[in-house]
Amino acid sequence: MRENFEKNLEELKSKITEMGELSIIALERSVKALKTQDVEIAIKTIEGDTAIDKLEVEINQFAIWIMAKEAPISRDLREIIGVLKISSEIERIADFAVNIAKSTIKIGQTTSLLEITHVEKMKDISIEMLRKALQSFLEENMVLAKEVGDLEDEVDQCSRENYKKLTTYLSEHPEETNQLVQLLFVNRYLERTADHITNIAESAAYLIKGQIYDFNS
Repeated sequence: MRENFEKNLEELKSKITEMGELSIIALERSVKALKTQDVEIAIKTIEGDTAIDKLEVEINQFAIWIMAKEAPISRDLREIIGVLKISSEIERIADFAVNIAKSTIKIGQTTSLLEITHVEKMKDISIEMLRKALQSFLEENMVLAKEVGDLEDEVDQCSRENYKKLTTYLSEHPEETNQLVQLLFVNRYLERTADHITNIAESAAYLIKGQIYDFNS
């Protein structure tokens, strides 16, 4: 029975890994679309969200089935609940990628102002955070979980600098209001992305240590 439980748990983790990789692709695509003002890539990002949503449903159903069949307790239960929480966080991250793609479409074809921001850096750090957060959960690595919290501070700093630059530029160039407002939204989407990834690291820490951590403080 234990062998079957472990096998089912590994399958569940495999689905979480797949979901995480799809969300990374979505983030990469969305920022690439924004940088190149490529509406086709933006549309592909939006369409790709269906696969991520489908995986979340599969994970939720599978996790509930395992709990009903195996009636896990203690640490095993924490692991399954962790998977459920993480799948929800990844789904939100993918939603932010979709929002960035939608901002690209709203900006349309115009001279890009992306270079005055740290948006690409925020995206790169967020992807690094997500890889570390998932690895920390799958390998029960507390060091990686804490590193995610440190990286979030970098994203927050970039976000503050972006806000200052964009609002200053907006006051000087009101004709660019549409693009600047969308870039402010993008800045917020990436800052929230980092928050949700940090939540994944906290779920990993809870699995490892059995106590609640707050890496956002």
